[in-house]
Amino acid sequence: MVNAALQAKPKETTSQTGIAREGNDAVAQMLGDALADSFSLYLKTLGVHWNIVGPSFFGLHKLTEAQYQDLGAAIDAIAERIRALGHLAPAAFGDYAERSVVESKTTIATADQMIKALIRDNEAVARRLRKAVAAADEAEDVFTADMLTARIGKHEENVWMLKAVTA
Repeated sequence: MVNAALQAKPKETTSQTGIAREGNDAVAQMLGDALADSFSLYLKTLGVHWNIVGPSFFGLHKLTEAQYQDLGAAIDAIAERIRALGHLAPAAFGDYAERSVVESKTTIATADQMIKALIRDNEAVARRLRKAVAAADEAEDVFTADMLTARIGKHEENVWMLKAVTA
């Protein structure tokens, strides 16, 4: 039996944090995309870390280790923010493959191709995160906007470091 008081309760238009429900839903959707991008890029970066060979092996091995560890922390923070907004965090490879801008269908074989792919993917994620920051700003979700702005900075730093290796 459903409690009559619960049935009569009007649907909330704002979350407990004061963010309008419509804005909250849009931000959670964008965060889900950011989570898919971060997880896909994490997996790809980890693959480069495992498979890189050549004269720059040690430096690239260490660089990609730092990058995938940062992505691992970001994945958890993004998922927890989605939950704090009252939504389920996507947690399936199918969701990530469908939602991510990161190209990750096959393992890349050469070091040059690996680095170029990580550069392209970090650039694509940074571009997409800018749209998510705009959605968070529009919803007056300053915490999410700040968190995602910091992520943009990390992706831009990753691009700079990866390009420096290929120069």
